[in-house]
Amino acid sequence: MPIKPPRRPVVSATTGRPSGDQASAGSSHGVRRVSADSHRVQGERHERGHHERPVPRRVAAPQAAGHSPALTADRPTGLYLPCPVGVEALLQAEAARILGPDVHVTAGRGGVEVQTRLPADLIECAMRLNLESRLAQRVLWRVASRVYRHEDDIYALGRTIRWTDWITPRHTLRVDVTSRNSPLRSLNFAALRIKDAVCDDLRERTGDRPDVDTRHPDLGLYLHVDDMVATLYVDTSGEALFKRGWREDKGEAPLKETLAAAMLAAADWQGRPEDGALLDPCCGAGTIPIEAAQIACGIAPGLLRRFAFERLLPFRDHLAAWQAMRQQAKQRQHPPQVAIYAGDVAFRMTDFATRNAQRAGVLHAIEFKTADALQRPVPCERGIMMFNPPYGERIDPKGSVKHRSGRGDQLDDPDLMPAPRAGREQFQDDEANDFFLRLSAHWKRHFAGWTAWVLSPDMKLPGAMRLKESRRVVLFNGPIECRLFRFDLTAGSHKKATSAGGSTTSSTGGDADDAASPEAGARA
Repeated sequence: MPIKPPRRPVVSATTGRPSGDQASAGSSHGVRRVSADSHRVQGERHERGHHERPVPRRVAAPQAAGHSPALTADRPTGLYLPCPVGVEALLQAEAARILGPDVHVTAGRGGVEVQTRLPADLIECAMRLNLESRLAQRVLWRVASRVYRHEDDIYALGRTIRWTDWITPRHTLRVDVTSRNSPLRSLNFAALRIKDAVCDDLRERTGDRPDVDTRHPDLGLYLHVDDMVATLYVDTSGEALFKRGWREDKGEAPLKETLAAAMLAAADWQGRPEDGALLDPCCGAGTIPIEAAQIACGIAPGLLRRFAFERLLPFRDHLAAWQAMRQQAKQRQHPPQVAIYAGDVAFRMTDFATRNAQRAGVLHAIEFKTADALQRPVPCERGIMMFNPPYGERIDPKGSVKHRSGRGDQLDDPDLMPAPRAGREQFQDDEANDFFLRLSAHWKRHFAGWTAWVLSPDMKLPGAMRLKESRRVVLFNGPIECRLFRFDLTAGSHKKATSAGGSTTSSTGGDADDAASPEAGARA
């Protein structure tokens, strides 16, 4: 959900709420999220939309007894691209590459801000970012921002917008709210006040009002409130951008496409010949290799899906330009210049990945093979492995699984399948530790010269694998804080050398035959 970028601390004296006082008065801590539909109101629906507006103007808020009106925060209209913590710099670089040098892109905590010289240019930027961005969660259009003191100010914020420029009464809407240190007692009520503002504006101008649709609204609104400032966004994306439109077959713990793209971006793998081949030995539903193949083939991530802005009034005159933009993206596609290899120990997951790759249009660019990661031979001389550690059936030997009793059974008997574990974060048991130790030994024996990138919530994984990471990147797999470890794999030997004085010393180069022994070194 969107987190408001840093704001200026100076506030007009008419608000009566300096930053320090407001923060101390806040009754909530941390970030809260709520949707208007959680406070059920009969016969009401919400909508999605988009509009270019100048700097929000000063408006008179409905006054409650004993309160003076608040002032509008002086923040210009712009785009906000939320992303997981740790991805901001990568997203900033991606947005700057997509939009070009004439657009100002700045990174903040949890997202990236986009500003243009002319408000009208935001329409093209929003369309292009929805089509091309692999890292953003959504593309949000900031339509209003103001200092607030109570719920009446939230209503006044919603009334600063001429909503008939965005939607008609035949559209639907939905309002979601996030907060950080907000003094408001009810976020549900804040969402309802924004909904009331939209409906009242349309009723006054057209004589009718829109309805609420909590599943597939035309106009999605996001309200973020902190200790002093409320900011209102229009969602131009609709469904979250990680939903590319090709993944229909998935396993129990699928990796989001945006996270797979962040892993590739952190490794600076762009499908260039100098990047080398890519291998995912435990690909699951194929998210990482499919994302990599689309990058290698120049396929825009948003080509297979629709977006909310296509239903909004400000974009109606730009739909021809949108179709031209999509056509240009199709013409940029090209054959891959590097090889991509993937597979899984489970036949079922390899089949899922193959079908997903076909829907994504990259089946020709990936070589799938059902194989045990502990036995898979090196496919070429140099490359990188992108690895999201599996658990349960996907780390057992090929063609078998183990029940909790420890008995092995055949995969082709569905009645003998074990219950899936609760999540990837719980994979650290003795069996998994043994798997990772044997995996590192296999890598050092056969993959010398390769680079392995491993995503794991276990901060001690390098020690468990007897490898020394050369880099670690903070990434979040949903709510789980993870590290993306980089291992530069080299071959070596574990030998005993006699010093000049006759004492015995140990020299460790990371030889695979000794990697599983307790005295093996931690150098890869």
